[in-house]
Amino acid sequence: MTKYMDVHHGMKGITEAQLLAAHNADLAIEGDEKVHFEKAWADPESGTVYCLSEAPSADAVMRIHERTGHPASEIHAVPITV
Repeated sequence: MTKYMDVHHGMKGITEAQLLAAHNADLAIEGDEKVHFEKAWADPESGTVYCLSEAPSADAVMRIHERTGHPASEIHAVPITV
C-alpha cells in the first residue's frame, strides 16, 4: 500500500471540531475501500486541509472523501518516507 497526501481547498474558517468530524466520517467508512486515514491538518486562515492516508490507490482515497462530502482538490502519492 502507498501513502497519500491529499489537499482540500476552500475550507476557510474550518474549526478543530469540524476537522475532527470530517476525519471521523472518513474513518467510519475507510474500510470499504481498504484505506486508512492516519492524520489530518488544517489551516483555517487559508482554508487548506491536508490528510495523510495509506491506500491501494488515489482513486480509493477520493471515493471515501467524496462519499463523506469533502472531495479532495489534489491527491499526491508519497511513496518515500524518511
